[in-house]
Amino acid sequence: MLEVGNRIVMVSGASRGIGRAVVDRLLASGFRVSAGLRDPSRLQESDGLMTHRYDAEDAKSPISWVKATVERWGSVDAVVNAAGINPKVRVSDEGEDELDEMWRVNVKGPLRVIRAALPHLANCGHGRVVSLGSLAGKRVGSNIGYAMTKFAVVALTHGIRREGRAAGIRATVVCPGYVATDMTLNDDEIPRHEMSQPGDIAHLVDTLLKLPNNASVSELLVHCQFEPML
Repeated sequence: MLEVGNRIVMVSGASRGIGRAVVDRLLASGFRVSAGLRDPSRLQESDGLMTHRYDAEDAKSPISWVKATVERWGSVDAVVNAAGINPKVRVSDEGEDELDEMWRVNVKGPLRVIRAALPHLANCGHGRVVSLGSLAGKRVGSNIGYAMTKFAVVALTHGIRREGRAAGIRATVVCPGYVATDMTLNDDEIPRHEMSQPGDIAHLVDTLLKLPNNASVSELLVHCQFEPML
């Protein structure tokens, strides 16, 4: 396992849900965390935690966030892409506004953060990228638009695995099913107490960031119920 030491991790979507749980877990493990969120005032900074405004729909936002992180701590060792939205989009629906928004937030957002941090991830020799996908990125349910974006996140993860391997960069896409966050408040397929918990997903992210270069996990599927095809 890699030593935590003073490793710097950037976490998007840090104000709520899985992203917030990841921030709390990584701080408890001894990482230094740069939290990206639309309203930085929602988290209180500390010696190990800095906050910075991050808007997944703003192409310049990741650049300023990475710059501020490096100015404070000198490097970036890992990126955790946890920001995401899931408005329901079906093939038969008219219009593309919600699909376009999901594409900007769920796909272009992670891509832009990775691109901005890439030189620093390569420089450290053990750069890590963990992106929150979904089981919707492995099979398709009723929300076709969300599935489309999460399939793309899986592809993005495999892309960085290929491009960054020689520089020591390792990437994982974590694909949970139902997780008990505000994004699933209106889902009634299974009871909330049977859904995966954000803290458990955060524990997995923590473990992935500590794995050595020769124990890389490309995809991690997390089930809260039995799915025979996965």
